[in-house]
Amino acid sequence: MVFGQFRPLFLTLIAIMGILSSTNSKATISDYSVGKPSFAVVPAGHCQFGEEWTSVALNKVDQISEDTKVFTFKTPDTSKPLNLPTCACILARAGKDTEGNPFIRPYTPVSSNSMIGEFELMVKIYPDGNLSQHMDRMKVGDKMDFKHIKFNVKRQYPFGVKHIAMLVGGTGITPMVQALHAVLGNADDATKVTMLYGSQKSDQILCEKVLADWAEEFPDQLSVTHVLSQEPEDSAWTGERGFINEKLIKEHFPAPGSDVSIFVCGPPPMYNALCGARGEEEVSGVLAELGYSKEEVTKF
Repeated sequence: MVFGQFRPLFLTLIAIMGILSSTNSKATISDYSVGKPSFAVVPAGHCQFGEEWTSVALNKVDQISEDTKVFTFKTPDTSKPLNLPTCACILARAGKDTEGNPFIRPYTPVSSNSMIGEFELMVKIYPDGNLSQHMDRMKVGDKMDFKHIKFNVKRQYPFGVKHIAMLVGGTGITPMVQALHAVLGNADDATKVTMLYGSQKSDQILCEKVLADWAEEFPDQLSVTHVLSQEPEDSAWTGERGFINEKLIKEHFPAPGSDVSIFVCGPPPMYNALCGARGEEEVSGVLAELGYSKEEVTKF
């Protein structure tokens, strides 16, 4: 009887708590930004990480979307930048599988060599991603192993072409951010960059604001077209839908043989459809059908 009298008030309190919980959840999304393009190019061979695994501490974590975080780690020598060559990646190692083997994955920092004593990794937390799940559980002060090997240097700056065309999917944006730091951060570099960037939904576009800001600041150099594969039909999205395909590439990219270099980075199905598997030197798929040669395509 007593509960019945206070039931409306009780339900109201529950509703208010739910609203507060939802608000607090959204408030955890960081306003992290990569910042302005920074020209801090370093030749290969100077990275603080070498052939042997080195353990460094996690310094900060920013939640930038529902399933993506930026992890800031200390460098081995905190008085110096990481000194990673442009577009190269580092290998990360942590955790173990059921047989005791550690999980290893390549990551390209979104920070440039203008950052002293730290570097930033943008990581999507996959439900079945062994290493990303491990990182998701890390706390500030926890350590992780990294190394950098010659194989991890795919393409170095200067890129030597008039036009760079980027095919990007999800977290494949990270090496492209490195390239954009170098191109846009150098006032003497007039290279044009055209990007087709595939994501699932509009609220999952990584680096959306920084790309928009850079495209606005450098309208004669940078053009970005987003393509969404799972955006709800009733959303306010007015941009491209579906997947990056032959039609979009023909519309936005320079033709083969026109002093162009195509950078590709994304999930395996994207490689398979557009240029052939990441580990294959030859180019196949849509780019081969359009006439681009293996010399014009870089698979990150």
